[in-house]
Amino acid sequence: MAGESPAQQTPGGVIPRPARGMPDGRPGGWPDARGATPVMRPGGPLTGLAPGSLVAGYLLERLVGVGGMAAVYQARDERLGRVVALKLLAGDEAVRMRFVREARAVAAVDHPHIIPVYAAGEGDGMQFIAMRFVAGDTLQGVIRAGGALSPRRAAGFISPVASALDAAHAAGLVHRDVKPGNILVDARRGGPEHPYLTDFGIARAMLSAGTLTVAGQFLGTPDYAAPEQVNGQPVDGRADQYALGCVAFEVLSGVVPFKRELPIAVLYAHLSTPPPRVTTIRKDLPPAVDAVVARAMAKSPDDRYPSCADFADALREALGLDPYDPSRAAPTPTMPLTVLEAQMPAATAEPVQPAQPVQPAQPRPATWSAVVTADRDYYDHIQAVNDSDTASISFPGQIAERRIPLSGGEIRIGRRSVSRGIEPEIDLSIPERDPGVSRLHAKLVPAADGTWTVIDLGTENGITVNGRDVPSGDSVALRPGDRIHLGAWTKITITRG
Repeated sequence: MAGESPAQQTPGGVIPRPARGMPDGRPGGWPDARGATPVMRPGGPLTGLAPGSLVAGYLLERLVGVGGMAAVYQARDERLGRVVALKLLAGDEAVRMRFVREARAVAAVDHPHIIPVYAAGEGDGMQFIAMRFVAGDTLQGVIRAGGALSPRRAAGFISPVASALDAAHAAGLVHRDVKPGNILVDARRGGPEHPYLTDFGIARAMLSAGTLTVAGQFLGTPDYAAPEQVNGQPVDGRADQYALGCVAFEVLSGVVPFKRELPIAVLYAHLSTPPPRVTTIRKDLPPAVDAVVARAMAKSPDDRYPSCADFADALREALGLDPYDPSRAAPTPTMPLTVLEAQMPAATAEPVQPAQPVQPAQPRPATWSAVVTADRDYYDHIQAVNDSDTASISFPGQIAERRIPLSGGEIRIGRRSVSRGIEPEIDLSIPERDPGVSRLHAKLVPAADGTWTVIDLGTENGITVNGRDVPSGDSVALRPGDRIHLGAWTKITITRG
């Protein structure tokens, strides 16, 4: 997306050196190790595009970045007369559908620090995303130009990006590649620096569309990868918080947390090496900063902060800065047990009558349920691309919520078919048939520890869990509150209690 070289978004996951010239349209960039300027030429189906070409109503003005199947141009919207950053992509039908769905989901997150998406779709045989043109640099460029930032300036980047990430997480999106190169800095004359978060894992969503991934291949940027991401486990917003912790370390120290010669050594460090102390490099910072960054970069997601904003607020407090959003309630500190014991009232000398023996209550096992609803927002995001398909799919009227207890063996999700003898436990042909659901679409499988997983059964439309596409045949461990989306409007929320 805008603000980084498309080479950093290569669908193969390889992160080469950034090309000179950035998708936000500025002329800057970085030379390679020999000081030469890489020659940028779009390849594959994009070969032949040149300034002056007209694509989907956008006049290409200047190529500013290439990578893999993608090219980014500074372009002019012929209809509105404004300059945009236009990303062009070529791929098969599966790539196209996932690309458009992800682009629409990102466009639906309205936040002042997320790069606005003006339009997304297909034109002249290519997929495109038109984004705001940002005249400025990336945070990566800011660090390279001046090294470590002052505490106030560093927090001025971390806090708004944390707020943007939380907004994306609330919408079911996980960024998966938070790094300084994906943070644009709009530094207009006469105004403060305004960061924009870009690139919400569109390349990753495309890769999950089929069998494009290669076994053992890491997808992402090693310097900012959470341990669960390195291990290939399902990720949620806490992986983004880990990456933001790495970014905080870098803006405060001027270097990445784990500096190694080889990328594989960096990945191993994320898995097993405790994060270094920021104060070993910046001795002028308070020691409390080390504890805050270490918690955001905890190896276990459960040990991190409840949200990215909580992390950013704790960092500001450690740096002695005012809260970013004063309306947010400050988290209640956890007191040590010795302090709690000291606050307990002393025992009295009054005689205590012996209590009657009480039979201890047997713990009641928690009940897992699948809550099935129709999700209008999801329907709006994934309507079929072709007009003919769109006209044939309409959002249903009032559909009552259905709560289905999960117990016993596998729970199949699909549409009932008497002629084929298909009787799924979660039948999405009632009360109104979801046309995007296959007869056997997915299944819920109990695990030995009492939890549940979901498996996509190789359907054309697939499923998502918390906004992340699930590759065909893969299983995803579920937690209470997880949201499964499938079909044209169906949302299944997993509950426990």
